[in-house]
Amino acid sequence: MKSIEEINEKIKRGKAVVVTAEEMIKIVEEEGAKKAADYVDVVTTGTFGAMCSSGVFINFGHSDPPIKMLKIYLNNVEAYGGLAAVDTYIGATQPNEDPDIDIDYGGAHVIEDLVRGKEVELYAEGYTTDCYPRKDINVKIRLDDVNQAIMVNPRNCYQIYAAATNSREEKIYTYMGILLPEFNNIHYSGAGQLNPLQNDYNPKTNDFNTIGVGTKIFLGGAEGFVIGEGTQHNPPFGTLMVKGNLKEMSPEFLRAATMPKYGPTLYIGIGIPIPVLNEEIAKRCAIRDRDIEVPIYDYGVPRRDRPLVGKTNYEELRSGKITLEVNIDNKIVEKEIKTGSVSSYKKAREVAEELKRRILSGEFLLTERVAKLGKGEFKPMKSPITLVKDVIKREPITARIGISIEEAARILMENDINHLPIVNDEGKILGIVTSWDIAKAVAEKKKKIEEIMTKNVITAYKDEPVDEVARKMDKHDISGLPVVDKSGRVVGVITSEDLSRLLGGKK
Repeated sequence: MKSIEEINEKIKRGKAVVVTAEEMIKIVEEEGAKKAADYVDVVTTGTFGAMCSSGVFINFGHSDPPIKMLKIYLNNVEAYGGLAAVDTYIGATQPNEDPDIDIDYGGAHVIEDLVRGKEVELYAEGYTTDCYPRKDINVKIRLDDVNQAIMVNPRNCYQIYAAATNSREEKIYTYMGILLPEFNNIHYSGAGQLNPLQNDYNPKTNDFNTIGVGTKIFLGGAEGFVIGEGTQHNPPFGTLMVKGNLKEMSPEFLRAATMPKYGPTLYIGIGIPIPVLNEEIAKRCAIRDRDIEVPIYDYGVPRRDRPLVGKTNYEELRSGKITLEVNIDNKIVEKEIKTGSVSSYKKAREVAEELKRRILSGEFLLTERVAKLGKGEFKPMKSPITLVKDVIKREPITARIGISIEEAARILMENDINHLPIVNDEGKILGIVTSWDIAKAVAEKKKKIEEIMTKNVITAYKDEPVDEVARKMDKHDISGLPVVDKSGRVVGVITSEDLSRLLGGKK
């Protein structure tokens, strides 16, 4: 048994043996966990990925005359104003107020610009009081101009990040990047065998061996600390809440990004030293990518509980492709699927190497935790949900392919509807015609329904939330969707009028 105090003494004397988690794998394989525990003092870990739940507290100092800031913008990105007069918190995912810029530049980009020493425009306004007579302010600032810039991230360093794929017939844009249709790619995140929480995890107790409140870490190029368990902490899906001084951070280990059609995020490098106090810790610090199971979920289903498509591990994911059995067009098929990472293993390795260098040079000493991380809790929100099946009340009115335009017009008028799904003999959707299509057809003297119907039909399902249906209507600028079952048979129609009645509390 060793102690952190003993290890720190060895670090000060330049006698400590420090290896990265990758190097520890080979040592344990060749020497065994017992000898490795005797020989190695510290194992360094690292991760570098998109950590959306991040942000910075900033104190600007008082203006003359003073102002009590309520609405605060940094490079036109809104920051939180519900703190003391000149304190704010800017979140990494906050988009730009300018609709022409929007998600292309957000809170994460402001944070990186500050770290790079760039000027940032501060605009703030508030209400006047006897002690705060100023109403607004507009100045340029740099990171050196503010009193404090303290990064406080509520949820970083996921122990395991689920992989994502997409069953839909269209590509979708998510925080896991662009997911191609019909299971044509899988995206994953995380450093696997380099991940700090993986190397410190104790599966017997579902807890962590050394990481806790007060553990000193490498955060964005600076020294930081674990200040508690992160939000949604639920080992073996553990997370950390961390803090550090933004003024000491480096753009080498902190980068802003925008996920296409999703929003801004902040990539951060985090490294944590694991003191090798005993054989069990040494053994755990030799965990390999193939030992870490990763679930794969279908992000094509816009629900809280997404379907589990399969399970894999980081070794298979890093190979570039895996084979899964998936459901396409109601058939189970074996499919080879390309994989891609939305985090950087290369940068995670650089984090672990840099932390190792700092410890070996005596720049970085270890700390004892003052408390263990809290127990896991990951409850769903008690939120009401309305599904498509709750809205559609009558049987669908459809027409067969080959119907005349005049007959389609008669069906629309007699049933007082504006959307007519066109189906085959089995009732499967082939197209859709609207009252506008009919009016246009008459003006253009069209004769066949096939000439005017929309063939690439956007559809909905009975168990789909109406929120998703509303988003589809807005995205595609349409006023109604046929509701189909898994075989493509039309079982109803939902329209913008249905959604308006729902919002208006009418039945």
